[in-house]
Amino acid sequence: MNRADCKLHRLMELFLVALALAKTPCFARDAVESPGRPNIVFILIDDLRWDALGGTGHPFVKTPNIDRIGSEGARFRNAFVTTPLCLPSRASFLTGQYPHTHGVTGTADHRARSYELPTFPRLLRPAGYETAFMGKWHIGDDAGPRPGFDRWVSFKGQGEYVDPEINADGQASKASGYLTDILTGHAVEFIQRPRAKPFLLYLAHKAVHAPFVPAERHKHLFADVPIVRAPSAKDTWEGKPVLRRPVIKLSPKDPDVHSSDEMIRNQLRCLMAVDEGVKRIFDALERTKQLDQTLIVFTSDHGYFWGEHDLGGKHGPYEEALRIPLLMRYPKLIKPGTTLDQFALSVDLAPTLLELADVPPPDTMQGRSLLPLLKGNTAGARTSFLAEFFLGNGTNRFPNWQAIRTERWKYIRYTDLPEMDELYDLQTDRGEMQNRIDDPKSATTLVELKTELERLLRETQSR
Repeated sequence: MNRADCKLHRLMELFLVALALAKTPCFARDAVESPGRPNIVFILIDDLRWDALGGTGHPFVKTPNIDRIGSEGARFRNAFVTTPLCLPSRASFLTGQYPHTHGVTGTADHRARSYELPTFPRLLRPAGYETAFMGKWHIGDDAGPRPGFDRWVSFKGQGEYVDPEINADGQASKASGYLTDILTGHAVEFIQRPRAKPFLLYLAHKAVHAPFVPAERHKHLFADVPIVRAPSAKDTWEGKPVLRRPVIKLSPKDPDVHSSDEMIRNQLRCLMAVDEGVKRIFDALERTKQLDQTLIVFTSDHGYFWGEHDLGGKHGPYEEALRIPLLMRYPKLIKPGTTLDQFALSVDLAPTLLELADVPPPDTMQGRSLLPLLKGNTAGARTSFLAEFFLGNGTNRFPNWQAIRTERWKYIRYTDLPEMDELYDLQTDRGEMQNRIDDPKSATTLVELKTELERLLRETQSR
């Protein structure tokens, strides 16, 4: 990026920040001087299922360092993304907006849009935070620094697990080693820097995304452990006409087709370096006496199918793709061992972090702060949420869909295929095997869910 482009992007950043603050009621003008604001370490994993951690119930994986975040803080047992696709989901974490609002809806090169997104780091930085992004940006294929960050370490597109090319603050170079370890090293260096103000570290790993290449030290783990499939792996697609369409012709190598046992093992092997990296981050925070002044957040950009419904990959409206792990540790606010069953969404993280930093979220954000839940106030908790998916992302299996999830029910509407909707009673059918869309006993519920879906669409379109 040349000097003129840098100046232009900096002016654009200042303009967008000013615009966001103008829409923010009662912006805390003295936020820089506000005492006690926490550091923030936000760790985002790629393609990690909610139940792939030791602490969330995996039968043989051990992730003691990641689990420590939840055991010494809070674990959200019903956390979900608003879309199961990398680019739009990452943009939603950063902006607190649904894909239909922020405009990143597929896997096209959103390079231009990625420089314009009204992200929460762009508000934290002028409010007195030192900010760093490290890892997989992916919203736009170029590796150059995005607005809102004092420190930038990233790579082009998906990057490489071994000996990757890294862009550090605009300078490209070839790194040596395993990417997860390299990113963790940069994160530790940033944490240990002397500073007189709070910091935000946004660490977005490539792991555990395909192709699943574990570190050399982990490549033989779990070799003799059997992979046990869920009962829904035997789904014959009876009641799922969208999956039975004859037009579907997918290569056996398409990730939407199948998740082999060895692929699952390699995905979990990649996770081991992430867990080791979390320990290094804990150690760095303890060494610099910042641990208890730091909010640590651990989550994933969406889930992943391990053969449920005879699927691999993501993209579908089912629980395995939508549900994510969400762990938070901040002893000044969160009691150790807290578990929360209320809904938490990917769009809720941005307003949560802003509120905790004494920067009121702008009204353009569609998420809700999770601080009331963490403080024990469940009065305004969600009872339903909207999820969505847009075609044009390289998958042939799933067309456009919208879904509403309540505590008991899920209704899925395929917007271009009106005769293929699905309805599941999650209380009696956790595996989403029995489509009750034509069940007369569910007719009243179906009407109520359709009405609620329309309400949520109107609500999110109006902001």
